[in-house]
Amino acid sequence: MDTALPHGVPPASGPRYRHDALFFSSPDELAVATVPFIREGLAAGDAVVVAASPATADVVRQAVDGDERVRVVERGASYARRTPAAVTEFRRLADELSAAGAPRIRVVGETDFGRTEREWLEWQRYEAVVNDALGPWPLWGLCVFDTTRLPEPVLESVARTHPTVVVGRTRTPNPRFVDPAGYLRGLPVPVEPLQATLPRLAVDDVADPIALRHAVAAELAAVGGPREAVEDFLLAVDETTSNAVRHGGPPVGLRLWTSADRVVCSVTDHGPGLDDPFAGYGPAHGEDLSRGGMGVWLARQLCDHVDISSGPDGVTVRLSTALR
Repeated sequence: MDTALPHGVPPASGPRYRHDALFFSSPDELAVATVPFIREGLAAGDAVVVAASPATADVVRQAVDGDERVRVVERGASYARRTPAAVTEFRRLADELSAAGAPRIRVVGETDFGRTEREWLEWQRYEAVVNDALGPWPLWGLCVFDTTRLPEPVLESVARTHPTVVVGRTRTPNPRFVDPAGYLRGLPVPVEPLQATLPRLAVDDVADPIALRHAVAAELAAVGGPREAVEDFLLAVDETTSNAVRHGGPPVGLRLWTSADRVVCSVTDHGPGLDDPFAGYGPAHGEDLSRGGMGVWLARQLCDHVDISSGPDGVTVRLSTALR
């Protein structure tokens, strides 16, 4: 097979992240695009990683004749349940392989978007976020998407979150790509049905965060489900409330809802708002955790969903976690 890969844009160089999309509808289409990408990388001394479903990984592995230099990892280890963990894992992988001498790490990746629209939204956010969050790392991602399996809203989001597309052996700029910050700001905040019910706890003006934590803990103590999930949720509520008190404007309000299968909490303050759409996908101050800035980052790791709404009257952070 011809391994040359004519590029419609300059080949990747330097440390910046490259984020390509490949839409495929058959194993042959998958192989035609991934084999040149992999072989070109190996010839350049790049590390090559496949993080995909077993079926996709098998096609790619067979297409390169089982080359042992291609590292296949279990998809769940890279695309973790919660999106900030996936960002952290790809950064860690890049650091590890760079330290071993690879000038660049090429990843054939296949995101698991989940089964529900709520799960789709988290990974739509992720595909936009990584354009910024992985920017300084020497990663080149060829993200592959099966058009016979993925729903149309997901495919539409993919077309807007990848600056480059691969068709066959050609790599070209994507005319449908949207600035990641603008794309993230335009995503909807989903309706949470539990919020239409009476809250278990309502505080309009948080004066004592420690007393509030005890009150939230007392309500959550009566909730069923895995205790680890409940404790994680309590910590996320505590961090979010503390952030609002320290950095927002008074009054700070809290509402907590619980049911047999989920817990939801909203924290509202009347400060200047949180305009950074990338907030919480890494510590605010990088590796220097002593400087703080971890509240939203921790919340995104501890909860299934973190939705942030900003406006002229302040900001609301909504946390939710499924218990079953």
